[in-house]
Amino acid sequence: MNYSELVNSSTTVLVEFYASWCPHCQRMMPVVAQIKELLAGQVAIHQFDIDEYDKLSQDLGVESLPTFIIYRDGEEMWRQTGEMDGEVLLAKIEKYM
Repeated sequence: MNYSELVNSSTTVLVEFYASWCPHCQRMMPVVAQIKELLAGQVAIHQFDIDEYDKLSQDLGVESLPTFIIYRDGEEMWRQTGEMDGEVLLAKIEKYM
């Protein structure tokens, strides 16, 4: 499945770009896992390791980690980088559901 199909695969899609060596990303992992569990079946959540998806992250202009992007109906609605409170991320996702 290509990226375009992925962001169109569900009404609301959260994409996270991260790196295994990034301490901020590591701290966000359990937060994203919890949100994934909470919103299972309602929101598609995809995570990309920039070391594996270098070209994709460059094409999308990802410069800081972690980078979160929310798509609604295939259109980018919101983007933010860095650590954030789980409640903040959840509220952003729910805003676009």
